[in-house]
Amino acid sequence: MSNKETVSEMNQSKWYTVIKRVYETLLAIAGLIILSPLLLVVCIAIKIEDPKGAIFFKQIRVGKEEREFEIFKFRTMRNDAEEKLAELLQYNEIEGAMFKMKDDPRITKVGKFLRKTSIDELPQLLNVVKGNMALVGPRPPLPREVENYTERDKKRLVVIPGCTGLWQVSGRNELDFYQMVELDLQYIKEASLLFDFKIMVKTVGVMVAPKNAY
Repeated sequence: MSNKETVSEMNQSKWYTVIKRVYETLLAIAGLIILSPLLLVVCIAIKIEDPKGAIFFKQIRVGKEEREFEIFKFRTMRNDAEEKLAELLQYNEIEGAMFKMKDDPRITKVGKFLRKTSIDELPQLLNVVKGNMALVGPRPPLPREVENYTERDKKRLVVIPGCTGLWQVSGRNELDFYQMVELDLQYIKEASLLFDFKIMVKTVGVMVAPKNAY
């Protein structure tokens, strides 16, 4: 199945795309306002643990049609995290074009809690407002991950990436890369406003009672 065929099979009509963009933008703005006290507490906690470190972490990711953009997250790692990555690649605990390590020594104490609860992802609401991310969609990969993608893997890049998605609420780190791709392709094919809503509701549950995030 080609990328073109994948797009043609998507349940993403023009109206769905427009409505999704409008209501997700409004929800993202509302979320930033409502969650502002929590966001402030997180900023203070990060600074208390590491006064010299940055509060936010910005990183280049790959979005729709392989266009690169800058993603926003709360910083959960030491400042030299990227430099230390090469030393840890041999300990990768997930197969495929992605790096995951349960006891990653680069993660700070505050960062471990933020990752466990997915609170570190909340600044991505800014990406939703900007339009380079959606609330629901495939996880945006790193450029180095995309370099190792097969043509089938790249089919997950035909839509705008999301803050949460079917993979995140279906097992997350318990699933391997190939299972993530299949879940993303399933979402792309079955996407609808109702499906998006169900994923968002499940996401809240995952954040409240996290089991396998790290």
